[in-house]
Amino acid sequence: MSKEILSTNGEKLGEITLNDKVFGVEPNLHVMHLALRRQLNNARQGSASAKTRAEVSGGGKKPWKQKGTGRARAGSLRSPLFAGGGVIFGPKPRSYAFNMPQKARQLALKSALSAKSEQMVVVKDFSAINEPKTKLMASTLKSLKVSGKILIVADYKADENKNLELSVRNIPSVKVILPSNLNVKDLLEADSVVITESAVNDITERLQ
Repeated sequence: MSKEILSTNGEKLGEITLNDKVFGVEPNLHVMHLALRRQLNNARQGSASAKTRAEVSGGGKKPWKQKGTGRARAGSLRSPLFAGGGVIFGPKPRSYAFNMPQKARQLALKSALSAKSEQMVVVKDFSAINEPKTKLMASTLKSLKVSGKILIVADYKADENKNLELSVRNIPSVKVILPSNLNVKDLLEADSVVITESAVNDITERLQ
C-alpha cells in the first residue's frame, strides 16, 4: 500500500510505501479490545476505600442489654446495620492492572494502524510551522483536509517539528504523541491520523 507524502500546505512531495505487515493486516478485534481494556485498567487509580466495622471509630459499648428490651440484640452501634456503621465488602485500594504478551500488544497496534490506514495522512514534517502559533497549525490542518478528532504522530522533540507541540496546544480536537507512545486508544478514538514520514519509518521498524 502506498500513500502520498504531503507538505504542510497539502502539496504532493512524493510517495511512501506502507509495509503491509504493519499497516495492512486484518484487524483483530479481540486483541484490540484486550489492549484497550488493559490501557484503561492500567490508568485506574484503584484508590477507593471504605471502612469495615473493625475500622470505624466508636461502638465499644453494648448499646442496650441483651434481653428484656423487646429490641433485637445488638453488640455495637458500628455494626453495618446502623447508620454510621461499617461497610460490608466495601472497596479497598487495589490494582486493576493486567498484562498482555508483547506480541499481542504489537498485533493490537498493527490492527489499529491497519483499521485507520484509510484515514491516515502522511506529511514530510512540520518545519513550515516556523513559530509556535495556533493560527499556523489551524491553516495546516485545513490544507491537509483533516477534521474531527485528529491524532498527530510526530517526533515533536526533533528540530524540524520543534514548534508543533505549542502550536496545537490550544486546539481541543487535536492530540500530538511521539511515535514511541503510539497506543490503541488514541488511534481508535481519532477520526483522522496525521503522521510524519520519519514516524512511519520508526513505527515500521519497531513493529514489523
